[in-house]
Amino acid sequence: MGASKVYFTDFRTPYGGTPIPEKLKQLILKGGMADIDFEGKFTAIKMHFGELGNVAFLRPNYAKAVADVVKSLGGMPFLTDCNTLYVGSRKNAIEHLACAAENGFSELSTGCPIIIADGLKGTDEALVPVNGGEYVKEAKIGRAIMDADIFISLAHFKGHEMAGFGGAIKNVGMGCGSRAGKMEQHNAGKPKVKIKACRGCRLCSRQCAQGAISYEGGKASIDWDKCVGCGRCIGGCNFDAIHPTDDSSARDLDLKMAEYAKAVVDGRPAFYINLVMDITPNCDCHSENDAPILPDIGMFCSFDPVALDQACADACLASAPMPNSQLGDNMAKADFVDHHDHFCNSTPESEWETCLTHAEKIGLGSREYELVKL
Repeated sequence: MGASKVYFTDFRTPYGGTPIPEKLKQLILKGGMADIDFEGKFTAIKMHFGELGNVAFLRPNYAKAVADVVKSLGGMPFLTDCNTLYVGSRKNAIEHLACAAENGFSELSTGCPIIIADGLKGTDEALVPVNGGEYVKEAKIGRAIMDADIFISLAHFKGHEMAGFGGAIKNVGMGCGSRAGKMEQHNAGKPKVKIKACRGCRLCSRQCAQGAISYEGGKASIDWDKCVGCGRCIGGCNFDAIHPTDDSSARDLDLKMAEYAKAVVDGRPAFYINLVMDITPNCDCHSENDAPILPDIGMFCSFDPVALDQACADACLASAPMPNSQLGDNMAKADFVDHHDHFCNSTPESEWETCLTHAEKIGLGSREYELVKL
């Protein structure tokens, strides 16, 4: 597989110039989205509506720009996401839609309806064979996503506490999994409590949707029979008292995520958009967001999700770290070990190259790309 084209534009616009949503429309048209036959086709625009309390998610304006282009080409777009595995504001369709509305997403603000792809309780799924899958033979994908004729990924490119970063492949692979699909991707490693570090604050138990965390002598204890290995308790602990016991769990997540993404897009037109902005260290699934670790870079699009994520990662690695951020603070520590990778320097336990390498191996795309700047 040769180099794929990735199209890029920055966020600069002079006084009185082209608004950023219009620049996004121009970008995706230049990137070839109009070559897809949208006429009369149901078009899923997969994005993240943001957890309540988080303000780093993509604004509805960007979704409207993409939906407007789809409609201008004759398509019938809808915004979609699947319910979450962990407790929070998006674990069932009622709460998920309410969360989306509170964060500004509506048919009025985006120009198209919102459909939660895996239904009321996250159980409305399609079983989709993974062509060439080595770790997943049959992916569990939100049914409405698989019912769509055309698939578009609109992703907020940012850091991630396990996968290094979240871009197109994570938005598609993890994001389109039903609750059971998310469990399957997360279940390689199960966390353990460092008893001496545990403060008994119970923040971790509030993150656990499985009731797997109890307290003995004021210290957290995890029941591995109930635990599904989602890792939310790790992110929920303010004192680094919970850690994965399987060092390969991040890599296993990467492998399964790539295979889930392939299951979603195989056999139908697909297009991918990454907005590299508000590059927070962790996922938008958190009910908070830390300061960006890197400056805003721009908007990217491609027919190839692997090339797209690689181009975005390269642009991030070439950027200067932001002061007063998790990355900047880590680099200022006396015992700092430089991984020569901003994402790993921000979260040393994370890992992202496995995902792109495996995605290329199974035919999802190419890590080689030609960057076309608008």
